[in-house]
Parts: sequence; C-alpha cells; structure tokens
Amino acid sequence: MADTKSADRDSSDEIGLHELFSEIWRVKFWLAGASFIVAVAMAIYSLTLPNIYRSEALVTPVSEGAGGKLSSLAGQFGGIASLAGINLGSKESNKTNIALEKLKSREFFFGFAQKHSVLVPLMAAKSWDPQTNQFIVDNKAYDEKSQQWVRKVRAPRQAQPSLLEAHKVFLDNLTVNQDKASGMIKISFDHVSPMIARNWVTALIADINDEMRQADIKEAQSSIAYLEQQIAQTKISEIQTVLYQLIEEQTKTLMLTNVKPEYIFETIDSAVVPELKLKPGRALMVIGAALLTGILGVGIVLIRLVMKKEQ
Repeated sequence: MADTKSADRDSSDEIGLHELFSEIWRVKFWLAGASFIVAVAMAIYSLTLPNIYRSEALVTPVSEGAGGKLSSLAGQFGGIASLAGINLGSKESNKTNIALEKLKSREFFFGFAQKHSVLVPLMAAKSWDPQTNQFIVDNKAYDEKSQQWVRKVRAPRQAQPSLLEAHKVFLDNLTVNQDKASGMIKISFDHVSPMIARNWVTALIADINDEMRQADIKEAQSSIAYLEQQIAQTKISEIQTVLYQLIEEQTKTLMLTNVKPEYIFETIDSAVVPELKLKPGRALMVIGAALLTGILGVGIVLIRLVMKKEQ
C-alpha cells in the first residue's frame, strides 16, 4: 500500500507537456511582450554599432629561384667549400613561412604604422561617411583640431596609444589564411572604412615583399663580399671554381630582387573596396535576442511549475 501511495505521489510530481503548454499559453502575452521589448532594445543597440568592412586579397608564394640553386650548389660542393672554412649548409629556409610570421610581427607593424600613419584610423575611427568617403573620428579619443589624443584610460595606458597597444588591435583585425593543398594565401583586414581596409591590405603585401627583398639583397651582398675574400685567400683552383659559381648564383639573386616587385607574394586577386558590410548582422542580433528571451521565459515557467509541484 505504501509503495502504491509513493508511486502515485511521484506520478503527481511529474510535469506533463500538456500542463507545460497550458502554463505557457497562460503567460503568452508576458512572454511575447518581454521578447518584443528585448528585441527593440537590441535593435536600438545594434544601430549604435559601426559597420565593419572586410577587404581581402589572394596571393601565391613566389618560387625562390636562385635560392634553390644556391642550396643545390652548397650540397654538391659543400665538402670542397669547407676546405676554405665556408659553412654553406644545404637546408633551404622557408621564406613563405618567414614572411607570414614577419607580417604579424611587432617589428614589421612598427615600421608599417610609421610609414602609413595608421595610429589614428586604427585606434580612433568611429564610423565611415559614404558621402565623403572619409572615416569619422571618435572625438572622445582624438581631437582633430588640436591633433591630440584625449581618451581616458587607466595606467599604464596613456592617452596616446602605444605601438604595442595598436599592434594588438591590428592583429585582431588582420586575418591570414593559407590553403595547405594549393598554397594560396588569403590576406584580409577589417575596418570601419572600406577604403582603408583595401589600402592597408594592398600596402601590407607591397611592404612585406619589399622588406623580404631588402633582406635578401643585404644577405647576397654580404655573401658576395665574403666569397670574394675567400677567393683571394685560396690558391686551390677547384675551390676557386666553386666559389665563383656561388658568387654567380648570389649575383642572380641580386638581379631577381631588382626585377621582381612581387618578390615573395604574387597577387592573384587584388584587394578591392568592399560594397557590403561584414558585420554587425543587425537582423540576426534582433532575432537571436528575441528567441533567447523566449527560451529564458519558458525556462522560468518550467521552474515555477517544478517549485509548485514540490510544495
């Protein structure tokens, strides 16, 4: 008998779907009203968010050319060259990976920021005016008349953003993806101004090509000077032959750096000024807020029913 009463009590404590739907129907106007108010609030909030545009370019790594031949010669004649005390090595550096890492490095950004004056548009741009095609500055962060930073921040931050702080924001908006199968690389940047987004993607590709080219020029010139010094110090004709071949390959490297503007990355699809915004998705924000409120309301109804059953 006791087991029967216990089973009846457990059965009465269970909440059926019919009972739940009846309770939801009873408070349907409250649920609908709450969802509507939250949706309106989200719509108003979404209007305060600036449109963000993304410009992207597709590039492909350029063949290293003379570098590969130099490594081949080093492997073939490394033993002879070592007699002269030259350690050439046969491992070929992956310039593509180096360039991609350098693209996101602090040192590269510091030079890029100073060359292209990115600090104000990166750290103080509030929105974009399509009529004038100019970005609108947040006057709470930067005073255009006095050209002074006026933002209020906590220490150790200062009114004028440091390059380290700007670098973090820069990386948050920069996207670099490489397709492992094809090797193609997509470089994109997000900004409130579609024009700036396009210009910076184009400038990033040009600057990283130039920096890698200048580094190879310096390396090739240093190598030629060193090899010429070794030629002057050795009387062994076989070693001299190898050294002259190595000088020839380094000279070819110098020639390639001067005739190829797209030294590391060749542009397949150039960056363009985007017409459509990337975010925010205002409609999705409003719909999501309304649905979340409705789900939360149903959860509250269910909790109330459970508490009522337990009393």
